[in-house]
Amino acid sequence: MEKGTMVGLAMAVVGVFVGAIMKGADPVMLFVNIPAILIVWIGSIGAVMISHPFAETANIGKVFQKVMKGNEEHSATETIEQIVTLTNRARAEGLLALEEEAKKIEDPFFRKGIELAVDGTDPEALKKTLNAEIVAMRERHKAGQQWFTNAGVFAPTFGIIGAVFGLMATMAHLDDPAAIGHGIAAAFVATFWGVFLANGIYLPAANKLKRLSQEEVAHRQLVVEGVMAMQAGVSPRVVEELLMSHVPPSERESSRAEAEAA
Repeated sequence: MEKGTMVGLAMAVVGVFVGAIMKGADPVMLFVNIPAILIVWIGSIGAVMISHPFAETANIGKVFQKVMKGNEEHSATETIEQIVTLTNRARAEGLLALEEEAKKIEDPFFRKGIELAVDGTDPEALKKTLNAEIVAMRERHKAGQQWFTNAGVFAPTFGIIGAVFGLMATMAHLDDPAAIGHGIAAAFVATFWGVFLANGIYLPAANKLKRLSQEEVAHRQLVVEGVMAMQAGVSPRVVEELLMSHVPPSERESSRAEAEAA
């Protein structure tokens, strides 16, 4: 599981519910008010389903797993080292020598780039093909991001609807003063769930998906630049310096220190 997601979710839950207890509220009341939960959870998800094709909603479980697990680890420095190694071999033996090496590359996008270069694909066509894949991937990612963003927009509104129903039910029993306080408290349970789900889960999940997409796009752009330079026959040293611009300065220094030590 991705550490930031797990720690952040735990802090949000602990902060909210421990704070509620310290304020004198009864958290159990939040979970036993089934009508409020139905209105907010089911109502907001239903509204999101109206906004999106059913296939996107059916796939949302896998998307949320992505939020929890994060991206597959792609070390920029390791990718650069691999590109430089391949560039050295291509300069010495020609691009065709990379045909067997390409089969050992685990990253499908990287492997495809090397295979296209080995096949003698026109540089402009190669760049367009790889960039088209990046654009398509970014668009696919936007579907999940928008799903959670919409859920975060709709949930508080359904929380207000639940509160309205709760107050309506309370107003119908004004002849029983003892029940008014309990009824008003119960009415605001729906508001709590709407606001908590939106700001504690849905919108943070959308933001995490955007961040994960940016990381994946950055990795693929690094690969595209590396493959293009390799195909053009650029010096391995120049390729390394070019690609290191994608790496934060602190990591560059660390990588160079390790290389010098080796």
